[in-house]
Amino acid sequence: MQKYRSAVLAMLGLYSTSPLAINTEHQEKPVMVTATRTAQTADSSLASVTVITRSDIERQQVRSMQDLLRGVAGINVVNQGGSGKATFVQMRGTESDHVLVMIDNIKVGSVTSGTTAFENIPIEQIDRIEIVRGPRSSLYGSEAIGGVIHIFTRKGSGIGLKPTFGFGGGSFGTLEGSTGISYASQQGWLNMSASGIGTQGFNACTGSSFSGCFIDEPQPDRDGYRNAAGSARAGYRFHNGLEIDASFMHSAGKTQYDGSIANKAVLMQQVIGGTARYSPFDFWRVSLIGGRSRDDSDNFLDQAFFSRFNTIRDTISVLNDFTLSSNNLLTIGMDYQKDHVKSNEAFTVHSRTNWGVFAQHQATLAQHDVQLSLRHDDNQQFGSRVTGGAGWSYPITDAIRLLANFGSAFKAPTFNDLYFPFFSNPHLNPEDSISYEFGSRGKATWGSWSLNFYETYIDNLIAFNVSKSMPDNIDNARIRGFEGIISAKLKGWQFNANLTLLDPQNRTSDLNRGNILPRRAEQSFRLDADRQFGQHYRLGAMLLAEGERYDDLANTRKLDSYVKFDLRAEYIFNKHWRLQGRIENLFNERYETAAFFNQPGRNFFAMVRYQP
Repeated sequence: MQKYRSAVLAMLGLYSTSPLAINTEHQEKPVMVTATRTAQTADSSLASVTVITRSDIERQQVRSMQDLLRGVAGINVVNQGGSGKATFVQMRGTESDHVLVMIDNIKVGSVTSGTTAFENIPIEQIDRIEIVRGPRSSLYGSEAIGGVIHIFTRKGSGIGLKPTFGFGGGSFGTLEGSTGISYASQQGWLNMSASGIGTQGFNACTGSSFSGCFIDEPQPDRDGYRNAAGSARAGYRFHNGLEIDASFMHSAGKTQYDGSIANKAVLMQQVIGGTARYSPFDFWRVSLIGGRSRDDSDNFLDQAFFSRFNTIRDTISVLNDFTLSSNNLLTIGMDYQKDHVKSNEAFTVHSRTNWGVFAQHQATLAQHDVQLSLRHDDNQQFGSRVTGGAGWSYPITDAIRLLANFGSAFKAPTFNDLYFPFFSNPHLNPEDSISYEFGSRGKATWGSWSLNFYETYIDNLIAFNVSKSMPDNIDNARIRGFEGIISAKLKGWQFNANLTLLDPQNRTSDLNRGNILPRRAEQSFRLDADRQFGQHYRLGAMLLAEGERYDDLANTRKLDSYVKFDLRAEYIFNKHWRLQGRIENLFNERYETAAFFNQPGRNFFAMVRYQP
């Protein structure tokens, strides 16, 4: 824990530095719903949260989900070769399938693999992202061991008709474009948008064996990617208080990669959902949420069909919020989920259902904010599971709060784990976890900060048992971590910094005991700096530094640490038109987040945007 202690002292040194003590611009507090499934400001959340807005996305000039999430506190991104290639997101040192992902309140992800195709989520369709770090199974059920990432598509705002437009290009033969139109009135809203990307890419893999990229011999070709996506969202608020909202997102992509078994994939993600909210009485608010998400993947070797994994997830939720007093909110909810699989592989089971009921109480007692939650899940395959959570907060001054959280969570085995022909185990148990967290957050005239320590124990981790040639509950893990976040303004520059320190230790009983869990960087630091000069110019930079990691359980294949530096600039013609340009990886750093898979070298991209 010495490195954590040193990090805290360093961060506190930054907080007390007097030159930062200047006034910041007024910013509207972001409202989020993911941490409690009820509306609250990010500042009032007892959980460790991050809200990324549309303005953040455009200011940073990011062009993919992996680009956006890399370096965010508590998040580790693994990418296998650039745009459109398999991307895995780990939160607080847990597995990539321990993160619950939602789009517009609907659970998404592959039912077979248990992960979400972040590489195929169109960045231009996103309005904001809410990230909740720490377990949330007591509110959402399976998968939320590490946390929740909730993506909201674009929504009409402001009164009147407003078009948007963007077009750009850059390195690797890349072209991108987007367009949209939104309309909003006092009671209704509508947004429709479309986007596309095409890139020739670069050679994604340097490996030459099946232990690397699953190739017999090197394939030094470019591995391109194409995607076309669209979304629509509309809603209306009636005079009697009834509010309805419907959303749709469709993303279709084709990606090339190196492989001797398959080397091309046709991907599709689609989410359709709706929400209705109504208050029969002043103290009672009812929400009905329902939708369907699809994750399709067809794989080919050149032009020859190889495999198909098409999955569907149907969900229905009913939430009841009871305002018992001004300081007491009781939420009682029910969730229904049904997963379906369509594949050319002979899965013995093609669907399963899950029922969940939960209750949550949020209260303020003598300045102590308390959140208690309890949930019971009944899964058709593995039976019952009970999870719980507790949160606490107390202001020690007007500007500083202490926080503590506890949560238990679980992850149901995937269809691949349970039913994949010849490589599955139908007797698997869910993975279980217990997490503890203690932290503080505060504000000053120069900005804001937060510090969080956490510890997570995971039992029954599912891993491939070589002796049985099937998945088995054989692993345990203990994960300790620290997160520091600071946002400050100094001499006209806006600085945002994240520091993550991680100790993800394998606690299994075999020879790997004490090893670092694979593909997790033990140290990660990101610094963003932005400043506007006059009315027309804006400059920014991003520094990302990640420590070394191992690519295997035995810790024999080491991936080196790296430092990446990006520059961005913007010329604002007027309030509607702007020209943006970005140089990524300015010093052409060579690095990998997964063994044998290249990451982009120095490249540039420029885009012109129109917005109301």
